[in-house]
Amino acid sequence: MTQQIDTNALKKAEAASSLAKDMITMAIEQSAANQTMCEEALNQASNEITQAQTAINQVKSALQNAKQAQPQAK
Repeated sequence: MTQQIDTNALKKAEAASSLAKDMITMAIEQSAANQTMCEEALNQASNEITQAQTAINQVKSALQNAKQAQPQAK
């Protein structure tokens, strides 16, 4: 039986990664003009990266658990 990959979790990771990229771009653009906004953008980017990493780890864990649950061929 083939394990179904949780594409919703991967889509969440993709969205979080995209938001993180946008926040990093904003931080670069604001780095000289507005230090506070730059810092906030970096904090948000960090949070989005954490969310993406969590979603990816959940999918990886589910795949590893499914692989271990499969009967071993002898």
